Amino acid sequence: MHEELENFERNHVWDLVEPPPNGRPIGTKWVFKNKRGEDGMVVRNKPGVSSKEGIDYEETFAPVVRLEAIRILLAFAASKGFKLRLMDVKSAFPNGFIEEELRKALYGPKQAPRAWYARLKSFLLKSGFVMGSVDKTLFLLSRGGDTTIVRIYVDDIIFGGSSHALVSSFAERMSEENLRLVLWLRFFLGLQIKQGLEGTFVHQAKYTRDILKKFNMGDSKPMTTPMSTNTVLDADEDGEAVDQKEF
Repeated sequence: MHEELENFERNHVWDLVEPPPNGRPIGTKWVFKNKRGEDGMVVRNKPGVSSKEGIDYEETFAPVVRLEAIRILLAFAASKGFKLRLMDVKSAFPNGFIEEELRKALYGPKQAPRAWYARLKSFLLKSGFVMGSVDKTLFLLSRGGDTTIVRIYVDDIIFGGSSHALVSSFAERMSEENLRLVLWLRFFLGLQIKQGLEGTFVHQAKYTRDILKKFNMGDSKPMTTPMSTNTVLDADEDGEAVDQKEF
């Protein structure tokens, strides 16, 4: 909590003022959600805030990358021989503390993702990045034949490139913007990602374990095929032919 408050003091996030006439302060309390890694261990606690649409905020929309785009990015990075990294917002909404020198909330309220995207987009464009004409979560920076790729998903940033110097420079600049750097992209949107010299592999072992645990099948015997190989099936002479390509 204190670490995040220090970040907000450094960013000058809000001013403490009297509420306007007929205004209603937003009630807050420390309610944490567990953010888990690929091994199921808690890696972060994420606080929340109570607010209502039409009263405390209007628009909340923020562009998010499609899962298919992440798969394409993984394939592209593997074909070009570079690894992807993951970075997320370090500061959370400071519920429960009172500070005098704070001006703008970056995380926590429902309208925060939109405000954060606007800030991040402005920063990237000023840094020389070009935003995708169709995909607004894609940003590209070209320098001397090398390319740095950045993808945004709310408060997560996936990035990588063909030049180690360019990628390191970008990581340093983003760290100055109050972000947390995770060394390599290993877990994202339920996908477990392994990047190595032999290639890039994507699997969902954690998701599978969670499903088995949910239905009390964690100790079930693994099988190489979902169907018994000894089952004898009789042809349905009166049935209609099916299109095998659908299966």
